[in-house]
Amino acid sequence: MRRLLIAALLFMAFTNTAFAELTSEQKLAKTQGITFYNQYKATSAIPFLTIAAEAGDHEAQYYLGESLRRKNHYMNPEARRWYEASAAQGDLYAMIQLGRSEKDLCTFTNDCSPNQKLPIEWLNQAKDVAMPKTIQGDAEAMYIMYELTGDEEWLEKSALAGHALAQYWMGVSYQQGEGFFLPWKRGEAIEKWFKASAEGGYPKSMMEYAAILFEKSDIEGFRYWNEQAALAGYASTIYGYGSDLAHEPDTYGFPFDIVKGYALIYLLRELDGGGGILDLAESKLKKIASKMTPEQIVEAEKFAKTWKATHAPMSFFPDKLSR
Repeated sequence: MRRLLIAALLFMAFTNTAFAELTSEQKLAKTQGITFYNQYKATSAIPFLTIAAEAGDHEAQYYLGESLRRKNHYMNPEARRWYEASAAQGDLYAMIQLGRSEKDLCTFTNDCSPNQKLPIEWLNQAKDVAMPKTIQGDAEAMYIMYELTGDEEWLEKSALAGHALAQYWMGVSYQQGEGFFLPWKRGEAIEKWFKASAEGGYPKSMMEYAAILFEKSDIEGFRYWNEQAALAGYASTIYGYGSDLAHEPDTYGFPFDIVKGYALIYLLRELDGGGGILDLAESKLKKIASKMTPEQIVEAEKFAKTWKATHAPMSFFPDKLSR
């Protein structure tokens, strides 16, 4: 009873927190910072995220902590400071990362603050904040409980409540042999969850579902979900979709559009922070360009600029709770 009372008080405290109201410039900085982070460009993300984090935005504070930790490969005091600032505003992801902290610099230098919370204390606090939210039907909080406990019942509850990421991981777990099914039922369950997640807007599931449709000879469905994943900004699919449009190679019957194909691959040159796609894009561009006129290349570069301004930013869609 006492624990439930504490949980309720924590929930009320965090839901009543006056989250920072950002100016338009600070919002733009936050968006750019998260975009860079999702492109594996943590170092580039830091100055942009700092603007919004210093203004008090808890999500920017979390991503700034993430970027600093990834840049340094361990939890340094600066990263911890921003995680703690985010957690103080009720950010569950920040609490979990503080709870999972195994490579904290101060443990190697033996100078951790005596007031520093232990990892288990952060994890318990996250549970206390998340649990009341699950009772209210919060699908994301149910997924957080899965991350905290490893209990797959929480994963299924989250998926049933419509959380696209949980639905993706349900599909992956069944794909990897988890659960008991009659042979013909496993495939149905895998398809169900990837389809639900794809329809919920998660690009990695779009590609998994597209692959299932291809195996069922539904080539039109395969092409449709490839296009949707590209429209959502999924970098890996943009590479494949652009190659398909330029018929380099022509494997899946996409309509030939060499200008658009070149433009999409051209956009990928920005992804120079990681992900292993830059070299592939440069090589593919040379092949496509060899079949184009100079005028078409100019047109494609203009198309790329328009696409960037009117579509979702490119992303590798890394898990928000990175390891």
